[in-house]
Amino acid sequence: MNLQARLDTLKDRHANLEARLASEDRRPAPDSETLTTLKREKLRLKEEMARLSGSAH
Repeated sequence: MNLQARLDTLKDRHANLEARLASEDRRPAPDSETLTTLKREKLRLKEEMARLSGSAH
């Protein structure tokens, strides 16, 4: 997989996590453990995207 394809995949996964976070947060009683897990994964993806973007230049 080339670098751009990997970044695109990570961006898609990041957007999916953002949607899942928003959905969970709108629930009448959001699960704080689920929110924390989703936020951690989203941050991990963001850091990997930044790392890969930095290595592309």
